Amino acid sequence: MKKILLALGLGAALSVSAVAAEYVLKFSHVVSPNTPKGKAADFFAKRLEELSHGRIDVQVYPNSQLYKDSAVLKALKLNSVQMACPSFSKFGKIVPQLALFDLPFLFRDLDHLHHVQDSEVGQKLKDMVTAKGYVALDFWDNAFKQVTNSKRPLIHPSDFKGLKFRIMSSKVLEAQFKAVGAIPQVMPFSEVYSALQQGVIDGEENTNSNIYTKKFYEVQKYMTVSNHGYLGYLVVMSKKFWDSLPDDLKAAVKQAMKEATAKERQWAIELDKSQFAKIEEYAKKTGKLQITRLTPEQVAEWRKAMEVIYPEFYDPKLIGKDLIEAAMKTK
Repeated sequence: MKKILLALGLGAALSVSAVAAEYVLKFSHVVSPNTPKGKAADFFAKRLEELSHGRIDVQVYPNSQLYKDSAVLKALKLNSVQMACPSFSKFGKIVPQLALFDLPFLFRDLDHLHHVQDSEVGQKLKDMVTAKGYVALDFWDNAFKQVTNSKRPLIHPSDFKGLKFRIMSSKVLEAQFKAVGAIPQVMPFSEVYSALQQGVIDGEENTNSNIYTKKFYEVQKYMTVSNHGYLGYLVVMSKKFWDSLPDDLKAAVKQAMKEATAKERQWAIELDKSQFAKIEEYAKKTGKLQITRLTPEQVAEWRKAMEVIYPEFYDPKLIGKDLIEAAMKTK
C-alpha cells in the first residue's frame, strides 16, 4: 500500500507523487479477513504504515493465499514471507515448550492467561522461538475450548470413558483425554466434520468460533461449556527481515504489534460470545443440541482429574516444571 502525497502550492495545480517504500513486509495467514486474527493483521498493517511514515509497505495475504501454516515457518526462514501467525501446535517440533498453553485448566480465566503471556513466562517462550531463528512478537487469542460429543452429556470426568475424541497433534492433549478414560485420535481439522457425521469419532474439543463456523454443532448432540483448554497463535517475523530494519522501524513494529494485540484480544472475546449465542439459538430452536454449563464444583472435579498429567511434562525438553509452576503462580 504505497502512500500518495498530495502537494498543493498556492495558486498551483494539484501534483501527485508516489513515495516508494524502503521495505516490503508480506504478512501471511490462513483465516478470513473478518476473523479476529484477520482484522488484527489488517490493523497492524495500517498502523505500521502510519508509524513508519510509509517506509514499510505491509501486504496482508489472508486465507492461505501464500502459505498454509504447515509451510509458513520454512518460508519465514527463507524470508519468502516476512510475517505469520501460526497456531502453537505448528511450533511443536521447534519449541515443544509452547505446549504449556495446551495444559488443561492451567489458566483461571482470560485475565490470568494474558498476565502469563505478558509475564516472564511469555517472554521465555518467545525467547525460545527467537533462538530458533525467528523473531517472536506476541501472542494472539482464539479462545478457550469447549467439548462436544454424540453419546451423552459430559458432566463428570467419568462421562468421558470410552469416547473417541479428535485432537490436534499434541502429547498434552493425548494425555488429557487418556486421564479421563477417553480415546484420543489425531486428525486434521478439515476432516473433523465428516468424521463426526459418520461416527468415526464421538466428539471433539474446540473454541465456540470453530464449533460454529465448521458447523460441528449440527452433527453433535451434546456440548459442555468447560473452558478447560486454550487455543492461540504466536505472531512471528523473519529474522532476516527484522535484522534489516533500523532501530526506529523496529520500534514502530513493536508499537504497532502492541496496539494490534490489544485489539485482537478484544475482537476474540466478542466473537467467542456472539458465536456461542448463535449455537445456543440453534439448540433452543431445534432441540437437537443439549448444552451443559459446569458448576464450580464440577469444574473443580474436571480440574482434579486432568491436572494429574502436569508432572508428565516437568522435563524441560517437554515443557518444564519451572514454566508450569511460574504460570500457575502468576497473579
